[in-house]
Amino acid sequence: MELIKTDGTAERQLFQTLRSRSREVDRKVTAAVSEILEAVRERGDAAVRAYTLQFDGQCPEAFEVEREAINDALTQADPAFVEALLSAQENIAAFHNRQKQQSFIDTQPNGVIMGQRVRGLARVGLYVPGGTAAYPSSVLMNCVPAKIAGVGEIIMVTPPQKDGTANPDILVAAAIAGVDRVFLAGGAQAVAAMAYGTETFPKVDKIVGPGNLYVATAKRLLYGTVDIDMVAGPSEILILADDTANPVYLAADLMSQAEHDVLASAILLTTSQRIAQETRAELERQLEGLSRRQIIQQSLDNYGAILVCRSIQEMVDLANELAPEHLEVMLENPMAYIGQLDNVGSLFLGQYSPEPLGDYYAGPNHVLPTSGTARFFSPLGVDSFVKRSSFLYYTRQALAEAREEIVCIAQREQLTAHAHSIEVRFEE
Repeated sequence: MELIKTDGTAERQLFQTLRSRSREVDRKVTAAVSEILEAVRERGDAAVRAYTLQFDGQCPEAFEVEREAINDALTQADPAFVEALLSAQENIAAFHNRQKQQSFIDTQPNGVIMGQRVRGLARVGLYVPGGTAAYPSSVLMNCVPAKIAGVGEIIMVTPPQKDGTANPDILVAAAIAGVDRVFLAGGAQAVAAMAYGTETFPKVDKIVGPGNLYVATAKRLLYGTVDIDMVAGPSEILILADDTANPVYLAADLMSQAEHDVLASAILLTTSQRIAQETRAELERQLEGLSRRQIIQQSLDNYGAILVCRSIQEMVDLANELAPEHLEVMLENPMAYIGQLDNVGSLFLGQYSPEPLGDYYAGPNHVLPTSGTARFFSPLGVDSFVKRSSFLYYTRQALAEAREEIVCIAQREQLTAHAHSIEVRFEE
């Protein structure tokens, strides 16, 4: 990893490189995905089947996985794996239950009644990769808050394996999380099937879940036809460390994100030259024992760096500027910085709160804004799966009291029909 001393210029060049690493819109990919979307919209299951054969080499006889197969996956699974998922589900549910919003009604002395109604979406679609990147943890992170929000039905799509069946770990997570129906299809065609609805695939209101460039592009193009969670970029971690940090932990945590993708970024900011040098040595030592070391090495070479900063305040300022997906605070008093770190997807405080704790187990959601969008986006949560509508009731007397001011505003906007809608109620 490159070692950089901050000087007001070097770090800006690094940040520019990180911003450019996000997958830019590829016109060829966009054109290909647009063709797939249109075909599925027009031809439904036939198009999904054709594209599945084209991209996966085979297509299952039936798209929908029978409930018995889902239940069998759960009963046949490694008990330790099931127990771990159940514990994670409990933690995720406990955290997200605190996010629930309440409907409210407000009555005023003059007879006016106003309020807000909050309810879950009718049907949500979850995309889950099923090949080499099969993540049962994502099933929990997406489904648990949706259930708490009161979503009526959760549909999951996942690509078939080479033998035409679903990844068993994904089915186990689906059974535990309470997914209602599972379908075997992947890629842009599966996203389109959920967005438009086909003879077999139900039409959903929102699509969530990770996927490759084609899946992400499909979600982006379908936004407006359905809602989506976010168009996520490559994974990223930023760590703030002072002289009290442990270089062994720092190196391990940097690599835990670098192994996701060759485009992932892993950055360490530290005020200690010693910590910087020892962490770099630890990276070389620990890398040899890891199964995805080639991916890690390429990620660290291209998008990893260790910055030696002039002060903790400079590290805080740079963190807020970068707005990382994951931010670990390995400082002597990490709790003191919660109120200063404003732009972050998820914050990990102290020596014993590594990022994988949040990925799998602790409770806060691991679906997070990337590529600097933590400046204005939030993690996936219960709010992501609800819709709100307002209501109001005025008596004649209450409207009369507001009449002149409403008409005044309407006339200033030159919307005379608006004004007339008020005035007509008081004509004798």
